[in-house]
Amino acid sequence: MGNQAGSLKKHLETAEKTGALSFTDKGLEKFPPDLVKVVGNLRNLDLSNNKIGSLPQNIGAFKMMKTLTLSKNKLSAIPEDLGKLSKLENLNLSFNFIQSVPNSFQQLKHLKEITLSHNQLTTFPLSLLNLKQLAIVDLSSNRLTSVPGQVGQMEATELVLNCNQISHLAKEVSKCPRLKTLRLEENCLALDSIPTALLTESGVSLLALEGNLFDVKKLDEVEGFDKYMERYTAVKRKLD
Repeated sequence: MGNQAGSLKKHLETAEKTGALSFTDKGLEKFPPDLVKVVGNLRNLDLSNNKIGSLPQNIGAFKMMKTLTLSKNKLSAIPEDLGKLSKLENLNLSFNFIQSVPNSFQQLKHLKEITLSHNQLTTFPLSLLNLKQLAIVDLSSNRLTSVPGQVGQMEATELVLNCNQISHLAKEVSKCPRLKTLRLEENCLALDSIPTALLTESGVSLLALEGNLFDVKKLDEVEGFDKYMERYTAVKRKLD
């Protein structure tokens, strides 16, 4: 541990000047308490690929934090205090053992991108609704079984739900005000569980449904598919 502590000391000295600290793949079993020395100016922190089992209850003290990366650790819970990181824009908690998302995430008003893929979420995290800056939400490879009606209040432009166990998709998903990309590959959806409103009324121009309980070629027989294809083609034309 001696070398590890010495190495962290050097990183802390650099972080005081730059506001960024990356200490990945070091076998850390806990969140380094010495990080408190840079609590006032740490903006980017990457502790991915360690063995950290929990976060400090006062994690919210890092008020300047904009990017927090804790993927590939052993986290099973997120403290409510994380909701106090009011400047946070990017949060990556993928490849952990997280079972729920705290209500305090409703306070993350500057959050643009959140990655919670490869965890153990069983219910859709409603604390991610109504966040006006949110662009990308990745909840792939969890244990979600349904997308609830409240999802219509999600402001994200891209929602990734691949590799879950979703068999129910609420029609309110069509009401997401900014949603353009919806990825639902490798789930348990039947053809008749795709809401007509999602095809006819939503702004979704990329809907990925491969690997569900129906042949995607059958989609073109569903009411409203032509409307969806109009949006899809228009966006594709712009990109070309």
